[in-house]
Formats: sequence, structure tokens, C-alpha cells
Amino acid sequence: MRNVVKVRIYPTTEQQVALSKAFGCARWWWNHALNLNNEIYKVTGKGLSRQEYNNRLPGLKKEFPWLAECYSQVLQSVSLNLSRAFINFFEGRTKYPNFKGKHGKQSIQYPQHVKLLDGVIKLPKIGEVKAKLHRVFDGKLKTVTVSMNKTGKYYASLLFDDGLPEPEISSQGKVIGIDVGLTPDRNYI
Repeated sequence: MRNVVKVRIYPTTEQQVALSKAFGCARWWWNHALNLNNEIYKVTGKGLSRQEYNNRLPGLKKEFPWLAECYSQVLQSVSLNLSRAFINFFEGRTKYPNFKGKHGKQSIQYPQHVKLLDGVIKLPKIGEVKAKLHRVFDGKLKTVTVSMNKTGKYYASLLFDDGLPEPEISSQGKVIGIDVGLTPDRNYI
């Protein structure tokens, strides 16, 4: 079963600059890929797949050298998230994907190569970032999402898989609720 723990992180000034660049690269790639998908859809009637997005990244890194400053798997996660957004849209679960602005919530995903050490989280191309790790984590670390809120505070959402199966969903579709705050004579305890 997968569990998420959100912890506060405290990057240094240099790490904040590197994270800002990574947020900017991820946002630029999302907007560029979304625009590219829209243009191709107008011409062909079909969108792009995640692999087609990722195949364009090496050429873009040559065209825009600043894009190479960002960890490559962060950009690949953006491709995955955009393709999932289109799948969810076409299956009727969400609205059409929007372009991302600079002043909204900023976040990036690290799908692998993140290490949890004593009081720090080691992120690729960022380094060891101080963190408030307030509990023992069970399971294998799967994904880390680093975010910055509007007040400038940084957080890391750690996704763990403990190897246990997901709870089964009732096939009957009925829910039973039990109120343990009542006595048999309907008086409150």
C-alpha cells in the first residue's frame, strides 16, 4: 500500500536558486509540451504520447542549454503528468489541462535516486537538503515531490510503498456506519 508523508525542508540559498531553476524548467516544459500538443492536434487530430514528449527533450536541451541544468527525470515526470492529464480529460475525470503560471504553486517530482539520510534529503543536482524528518518511514521510497507554497516555504512529499496489498473495495457498493457514541436506550455516553 502506498503512503505519503509531507515534510518541511530547509534549502540553503544556493539550493533555493537551483530549485527555482528546476521549477522554471518544469513549468516551461509543461507549457511548451501542452502548446506543442495543441498545435499537433489541430493539424493531425491526434495528440502526443509521453514517449513522444520525451523524445523531443534532447533536441530542446541543445536548443535551450539552460534546460540541461534541471535533472532529466524531473522533465520526464512532467511528460508523464501531462500525458496523464490528457488521459483523465478524455475519460471525463478532469477539465482540459491548463498552462502553468509562475505565481501559482511550484512543484517538481523526483521519481528515483533520492536518498533519505539523517535529517537530510539528498536530491539529484540539488544536494543534501535539511529536512524535518519527524517519524520512521516504512517501505521503499518511490517518488519525492518538492514544492514551494506562496509564502516561500518548501516541502517534500515522500511516497512510500510498504509492499502490503491495497485494501479491497466492496463490490456491493453499500456502506455500513456504526455510531459508537450511543447506548442501547439512545442516550449519549
